Amino acid sequence: MRIGVPREVKPWEARVALVPHAVAVLVQGGHELFLQAGAGLGSGFGDDEYAIHGARILADASALYRAAQLIVKVKEPVAAEYPLLRSEHILFSYLHLAANRPLAEALQKAGLTAVAFETIVHDGTLPLLAPMSDIAGRLAVQIGSTLVHAPAGGRGVLLGGLAGTERGQVVVVGAGVAGGNAVRLAAALGAQVVVFDKLPARLHAMAAVGANVTALPAYEETIAEAVRHADLVIGAVLVAGARAPRVIPRSMVATMRPGTVIMDIAIDQGGCVETMRPTDYGSPTFVAEGVVHFGVTNMPGAVPRTASQALSAVLLPYVEALAVSGPDDQQLSGGLNVQAGRIVHEAVAAALS
Repeated sequence: MRIGVPREVKPWEARVALVPHAVAVLVQGGHELFLQAGAGLGSGFGDDEYAIHGARILADASALYRAAQLIVKVKEPVAAEYPLLRSEHILFSYLHLAANRPLAEALQKAGLTAVAFETIVHDGTLPLLAPMSDIAGRLAVQIGSTLVHAPAGGRGVLLGGLAGTERGQVVVVGAGVAGGNAVRLAAALGAQVVVFDKLPARLHAMAAVGANVTALPAYEETIAEAVRHADLVIGAVLVAGARAPRVIPRSMVATMRPGTVIMDIAIDQGGCVETMRPTDYGSPTFVAEGVVHFGVTNMPGAVPRTASQALSAVLLPYVEALAVSGPDDQQLSGGLNVQAGRIVHEAVAAALS
């Protein structure tokens, strides 16, 4: 298989889908690897490292897309890349089509095959989404803990508090991989954390994190009460392949105190906060209803080296399966989103209908 790794062009995105050692494995497996010049530089991997491991370095995106059959990238193609897509391509990346009709239509028009990282399911988990969700959950607390500081427009709160002071109040809606890691880090900082989820097993796991964590069923009224008193709210609700449900409506946001912060990890799936809109790291926040909003759609892009290493490690066996057996390989279950101009993933099709 001719496998191509293009340079990411989404603003403030420096990750690369495959690190040099992963490329070496694929070359040893008999595949041809093509890398767009500079694709790994943002993550600290030079072209020479890829060349040593058997990749051919191509000057630009046009050459890369012409040479490759299987395109492996991190983020979904942007409009400037649409003309490069051809019917013989297999596109393998994060797609989030449920919240991106223009991209869905472009992929259909190209007539290619598109397999999405975020909808591949294995033993009830989302293995290619998990490492980025892990990073996003941690970053939500790391970034959120600075956004609540006064110079950033926040209320001037130290989340962990000190003796003789109140602790910062953190609310996390959704206790999956992203939300769970946000809870653990916020609790480790000493914040008072309230987390909501519908699954009892997740609530039990969260309650065991520490005495400063309260885990509650996701009832609208109890979420609203917690949000009203929060310093930092993190929305982390995901339905695989579908648009994220709006679990935090504008009416809840309007009850928050001025200078409090709300972050939406699900924004690339349409967002679970009604007042949120997509942002990037060039201008990551805006204020609505007096509340600081953070809606960066590629949160792990802030730590590209760590994120690229984590993604490449889990991605490699799926690239091998796709290159050898095609999109019907059992390992890729649930991943096929577009085939021959048709949306074939049920949840994605329902969201776009």
